[in-house]
Amino acid sequence: MVLYPSTSLHHVRPVTNGARISSFFWIQSMIRDDGQRTMLSDLDMAIQRLAGESPGPSVRRATYRRVSQLDSYVGGTMNIPFRKTLFWLHLIAGCMAGIIILVMSFTGVLLTYERQILAWSDRGQVRTDPAPNTPRKTVAEIVEALKRHGEAPVENMTLTLRSDPREPVEARAGRNEVLFVDSYTGKVSQASASSARGFFQKMTAWHRCLGMEGSGRTTAKAITGACNLAFLVLILSGAYLWLPRTWSVQTVRPIFWFRTGMSGKARDFNWHNVFGVWALVPLFFVVVTALPMSYGWANDLLYRMTGSEAPPPPAAKKGAPGRNGPNRRPQGAIPENLNQLWANAANQVPGWTSISASLGVPAGAPVSFSIDTGDGGQPQKRSTLVLDTSTGSVMRTETFAGATPGRRLRMWTRFVHTGEYYGVVGQTMAGIGSAAGVMLVWTGISLALRRLAAWYSRRKRHAVAVEEPVGAGARLEP
Repeated sequence: MVLYPSTSLHHVRPVTNGARISSFFWIQSMIRDDGQRTMLSDLDMAIQRLAGESPGPSVRRATYRRVSQLDSYVGGTMNIPFRKTLFWLHLIAGCMAGIIILVMSFTGVLLTYERQILAWSDRGQVRTDPAPNTPRKTVAEIVEALKRHGEAPVENMTLTLRSDPREPVEARAGRNEVLFVDSYTGKVSQASASSARGFFQKMTAWHRCLGMEGSGRTTAKAITGACNLAFLVLILSGAYLWLPRTWSVQTVRPIFWFRTGMSGKARDFNWHNVFGVWALVPLFFVVVTALPMSYGWANDLLYRMTGSEAPPPPAAKKGAPGRNGPNRRPQGAIPENLNQLWANAANQVPGWTSISASLGVPAGAPVSFSIDTGDGGQPQKRSTLVLDTSTGSVMRTETFAGATPGRRLRMWTRFVHTGEYYGVVGQTMAGIGSAAGVMLVWTGISLALRRLAAWYSRRKRHAVAVEEPVGAGARLEP
């Protein structure tokens, strides 16, 4: 066997008689520099001569480690490769934010089809199959039915009509006060999805602020915002770390597809790569679109990017309607020409699927209709129509296309985060991304713990090697 450094000059003479059978292979040393390898060899030989016998394997391993560390130093400063630096940044960010990311990803999976599930639970029980040519109740008749029911002041309600003849009319008096009115009989019934609605509200609270209430919400939202930012760092750094150093079938296949017959660290590493690669795009959009919801600077950045003026932050007034005050709007009078107003609104937008408006209108104020032509979660298919209360004429129309570029981008980020902007397909992709986030955290934490255990085991072996004598009977003469 001939063993020589790859940097040495050599020459192989041609075969002039007979045949030459040979085998070539390469060995990668732990020591990169040839001079350091020579120094290590001389040191090893000197130890053997001084000890009179070959030193124990633990001593040689400790020596190799010490000399190999010299390779990382150039001119007295450490030369750390960029990939290694990025790996440690990836590892530290994952360890610090992993548990919070796991909570947000898991609750994100559960919230994927929230709107469809609540619609099925709420309205599915009160849908009707009317006989052909059966007329529907007018809006005024629906209002009278709600007044007779007496569950809540009708003036505080928001009414929603849907184009599907089987669907009931929805009357909402608050976040959780929902009534349904049969479009043909006028029968009023309570929403039956209180348990489902409560479950999704809890999941939303955990997703946004770790289930905290009161003063703890601000701190919890700051934590989830910071961890979401760390998640973005993990995605971007992971995208670089997943790239193989050399492109071949052998190096690419373990990254892009699952391998069978593996367990432990090899399985976790394979799963971590596969889930990360395939969910990279949806997960990136889910995470990056959450930043404007967490940070004001990210929200303002959307408007600056498009050259639009950012809206002023909402001023929280004590006792104002909403989160900081009562849950009901100030009462207003119900217009007498209610049927005419709703008919005019329906005629303005052909192909509408739902129309919503507040029943109570302050004196002299116009009435605003929210008209949707999509499935309820697509802002590009939603418009606001403002009618004069007395005449029913159109005062103005606000559409998605007519909004400022900054406002359109802000609405896009809001509904891309949940995937609703692109319908059920978008929601499914967002849910898949969240599920991949769960797997990435699980496999990432598992790999980190295995790495910690291996480091601790090496540390114990190193401590034993340091305490072990150089050799039996070895003595250095002065």
